[in-house]
Amino acid sequence: MTHNDHSHNHDGTQPHRGVSAVVAKEDGGFVNPGLPPHEYRQSDLDPKAERRAEKMVAGMFILSIIGTAIFIASYFLFTPMGFNLLAESKTLQAVKWSNLFTGIGLAVAMFFIGAAAVHWAKTLMPDHEVTEERHIYSRTNPVREEASGIIVDGLDESGVARRPLIVASMVGALAVLPIAVLFPISTLGPLPGNKLHHTFWAKAKKEPLRIVRDHDNTPIKASDVTVGSIFHVMPDGLTHENNEHDFLEQRAKAAAVLVRIDPADAKNQESLSNGYEGILAFSKICTHVGCPVALYEQQTHHMLCPCHQSTFDVTDGAKVIFGPAHRPLPQLPIEVDDEGYLVATDDFPEPIGPSFWNLHKDK
Repeated sequence: MTHNDHSHNHDGTQPHRGVSAVVAKEDGGFVNPGLPPHEYRQSDLDPKAERRAEKMVAGMFILSIIGTAIFIASYFLFTPMGFNLLAESKTLQAVKWSNLFTGIGLAVAMFFIGAAAVHWAKTLMPDHEVTEERHIYSRTNPVREEASGIIVDGLDESGVARRPLIVASMVGALAVLPIAVLFPISTLGPLPGNKLHHTFWAKAKKEPLRIVRDHDNTPIKASDVTVGSIFHVMPDGLTHENNEHDFLEQRAKAAAVLVRIDPADAKNQESLSNGYEGILAFSKICTHVGCPVALYEQQTHHMLCPCHQSTFDVTDGAKVIFGPAHRPLPQLPIEVDDEGYLVATDDFPEPIGPSFWNLHKDK
């Protein structure tokens, strides 16, 4: 072969499009080896072997179903915080047995679905080596029909239509596996309902609720609050004795701060009217990610969240003037009772803390 004739085979013939020119072995090249002879599998030659392979694939799908059943049963028979066959409830042993059996069940379910698919492909699906030239396909009807014919032929060759045992077991395995996900969801506990929209202060709707100091639960008189001061407060009656089951949760949501400004400095008259003579109460929970807003600048009347520096202007209804928060701090409506003590007359007008998808949905 000459340098100028490098695009032809040694015998002068033109190589197929997309195939490199083949040089004869005696001229330093090699002969195109082609494809090796096809080796037939035992299931291709023996109907009994084919039937065995089909039963094995179906058996693996059935084992997957059994694994899912083990997972579901274990979820109820080996509960860490409840009934447990092998250990005392609420112990590390109960957690160990729960994790062990549910893990085994889920592992068996997932493993045998994959193993069945692999064994099906290796023993029953066609494995003939096929080569074809690549053509530029145009969007003509004959080409589309040819493409759809290839898909139909592939389905026929896979034997799905003539292997009902495999299909039935596969459908069963894939149908019951999602149940393993649904069962844990069903035991996550009751839906929150409107709990995210209300706090312990909601009791003030029935009767004014005194505002007390956080550290000693003593009530606060209006005369105790001076301009520039800040009080960390809680609702009266929020004690561990009265709220054994959700004491910490209620405290976390009810936390508030009490400040006093000169009414002449107020920029938001609606916010001022919800207070008493410049005394204002706001949620202590940042509307960004829920950190405690506890830093108060007396001169500017700004409250600062120490986590991400969201800054709220108390004189303007605690609106955000800096930082990643997107909502003002919810304000607690207050007044004084007959003895001069500060009381709340209602709950926060909207949910406290970080936003969520149905934040402004009526409850």
